[in-house]
Amino acid sequence: MCIAVPMQILSVDGTMATIGVEGLEQRASLALVPDAGVGDWVLVHAGYAINILAADDAQETLSLLAELGEWGAQDDPDADVG
Repeated sequence: MCIAVPMQILSVDGTMATIGVEGLEQRASLALVPDAGVGDWVLVHAGYAINILAADDAQETLSLLAELGEWGAQDDPDADVG
């Protein structure tokens, strides 16, 4: 299953951006969201920012994803969710 994840734009170089969340940084294309800039939250899928998000919406989504991770770990006593 594929999922899009909220990440914050840390820097922009042309149509590419360095984005990050929870200490993870990667590069993503801004071709689909040309109005996005440093500090914006974007929904990222397969190396592309596909939508600009409000900061509150991004945080809510990240919290829900964390809850799903904790829920899934209940079935696996060897899982490390922290």
